[in-house]
Parts: sequence; C-alpha cells; structure tokens
Amino acid sequence: MIEPRKNQLKQKLQQGEVVIGPFINCAYPAFIEICGHAGFDFAVIDMEHGALHTLAAEDLCRAADCGGISPVIRVRKNDAPQIQRALDIGSAGVQVPQIETLADASACVRAAKYSPIGARGLSFATRAGMYTACGTGITDQLNQESLVVVHVEGKRGVENIEEIVSVPHIDVIFLGPYDLSQSLGIPGQVGDQRVIDLMQQCITTIRSAGKAVGTFADNPEVAKRWMDAGIQYIGLGVDVSIFFRACEALVKAVKN
Repeated sequence: MIEPRKNQLKQKLQQGEVVIGPFINCAYPAFIEICGHAGFDFAVIDMEHGALHTLAAEDLCRAADCGGISPVIRVRKNDAPQIQRALDIGSAGVQVPQIETLADASACVRAAKYSPIGARGLSFATRAGMYTACGTGITDQLNQESLVVVHVEGKRGVENIEEIVSVPHIDVIFLGPYDLSQSLGIPGQVGDQRVIDLMQQCITTIRSAGKAVGTFADNPEVAKRWMDAGIQYIGLGVDVSIFFRACEALVKAVKN
C-alpha cells in the first residue's frame, strides 16, 4: 500500500516557521508550478473570488505537487460538501471564509475531519486516497495531515475570537484585512489604525491559544510588518496582480 502524502506546510507551521504563498486565480497549471520553483511555501487556490471549478483546482493541486509547493483550497463558504471536495482532490488543506462564531468553527472542523473527530464523507477512490492505492485504513493519517485554516474577517468574528480559537483541530486563524476594513465601514483602508489595532488584538489571543495566525499582504513591506507582529502564514499577493505589476514594470522600464 502507498502512504498518504506528508503535509510539508503543516510541518513547517508546527515547527514555528513563517510560510508565504500567493492566492491563485488562474487555471493555467504552469502558474502554480512556477510559484513552487520560485520558492513559495504554499499557494491558495481561490474558489471563493476566482472563477475556478473543481476539475481545474484538481489539476492545480497536481501542478503544485510537481513544483514542490503545498496547495490549499479556499472554498466559497463554510459548507460541508465544498470542504470535503476541496480535500478529496488532494489539497494540503482547506481555507474557509467568514467564520464568526464557535458554531461556525466547529462545523468547519466536522466537515474537514473523518470520524471520530468529524463527519467528513468517506471515499477512498479520490486523489486524496490515491484512488484506493492507500487502502482503507488511512482516515487517522488523513485527519492528521489535513490543514484547517479559518478566516476571521469581520467585527462579529473578532468579538468571538476567544471562542473560535478554543475549537480543536484548527491550525491557522486567518485575519482578512480587507473584509475587516469593510466591516468597520472603511472598505479597502487596510492601513487604517482601527484595522491594525483589531488585528493586533486578535494576534495576541490566537498565539496565546497555541494556534498560528495568518493574513494577506499586498507587498513585501506589509508582509514583513505582520511577520514581525507574530504572523506565520502570509498570503502574499494574487497571481493576476503579480503578473500585472511585472508587466507594468517592464513596460515602464522600456517606455520611460
């Protein structure tokens, strides 16, 4: 029998390493493979805001494995079938938006983990089970290897952060600065002190609970600032914006 894949991303987080990775909106597998060769630790395959479908996401997971980068799937919402499918296609983990309460967080874990921890639907004829090549005695291993990332990105989630961090088997609490700014009535103003103060407050609570903190950064300067503040899991840019800025810089370098 073949052993399930080891989750290098989860191991790095457990060892206290800082990990960085872009969000992926493009379906072309070479993009995510290139991200791996460039040295990123992970990539978030974005099925919430991107136009990606499941077959494209599965191919992106394959390409990520080829490039030595860990693929994480961001689902559209906290929905058990979507979470199950994201893990079944062989991702390293699932990223779930808009977690606001203890009940939300608990439901996410139930959907992501097999019995006895949760109630994830059971099939071994999936990419995660290597199409039955791993056998049937792998649920404990898959529970151990799967990474669960939940987004706290609104005032209600911040208010309930102590309850959310108490839920076992959540690995990363991801603070969404853009949605948080919107919930404060200042959409897009992620550098506003009110957003920063709320995030700092959450970082202290999350780290005290022994969980890793994640967030999104538009650029290296913001990423380094949050790393210094104790954030371990940095979503650094989006593939389309990275490509746009590279193209823009080339054009300016020639025309100007």
